[in-house]
Amino acid sequence: MLFTVDVGNTNIVLGIFEGSDLLASWRIRTDRERTTDEHGMLFKHLLEHSGFRPGQIDGAIISNVVPPMMQTLEDTARKYFEVEPLVVGHGVQTGIRIHYRPESDVGADRIVNAVAAFEMYGGPAIVVDFGTATTFDAISGEGHYLGGAIAPGIGISMEALFRQAARLPRIELVPPENVIGETTIMSMQSGVLYGFVGQVEGIVARFRKELGGRAQVIATGGFAALIGRETPCLEIVDPLLTLHGLRILFDRNRGI
Repeated sequence: MLFTVDVGNTNIVLGIFEGSDLLASWRIRTDRERTTDEHGMLFKHLLEHSGFRPGQIDGAIISNVVPPMMQTLEDTARKYFEVEPLVVGHGVQTGIRIHYRPESDVGADRIVNAVAAFEMYGGPAIVVDFGTATTFDAISGEGHYLGGAIAPGIGISMEALFRQAARLPRIELVPPENVIGETTIMSMQSGVLYGFVGQVEGIVARFRKELGGRAQVIATGGFAALIGRETPCLEIVDPLLTLHGLRILFDRNRGI
């Protein structure tokens, strides 16, 4: 079985694959202070709670955008699963050409998403990832990673409203009854939700124009389902796209 680890600034998403089948997945908080043993015991507990044993793991792959955690996570794979993890980065065979300057500046998760999107859905494609930042990535019809856009994420935008505006509360982001909010909370929900819907629709339209064709749009990340229900421009909602990309990359690099 393959253990996949996608480390974001806010959350870590974990998955277990047998072949191409995703058997289970988990989402936990990213904590830069966790030790190797703390990560190991947490991962072990999640596996066992879902009916798996660490000894069943015979491969691991890690995508990480939090550099200080890299050594800890690699050590966790070695100590608790007795496998040498594949780390997405320099030297990994992605199978796609990357048009970015410099290439090393592209986040590992964005490349993994591009690989998964083209492999699973074809191209041209646009991937919208609703994470700590909202990222937009363009993949050509030939499967080349062309670049993208980065915007503040939904979660940090909501937190900034709460922290910087003395009279605004911290809210749960759910669709309000009306776009025209009748209370402060409804007004904030409307502004955040439909503001991001408008952002997505506007950037996607501009991407499609530059791509010169009708690129399909794949949404992933924690808020993908919520935003996807509010706009038809997000044609495919796949919250676990990155995990599938990690599995594809592991298969492409097996034995290299």
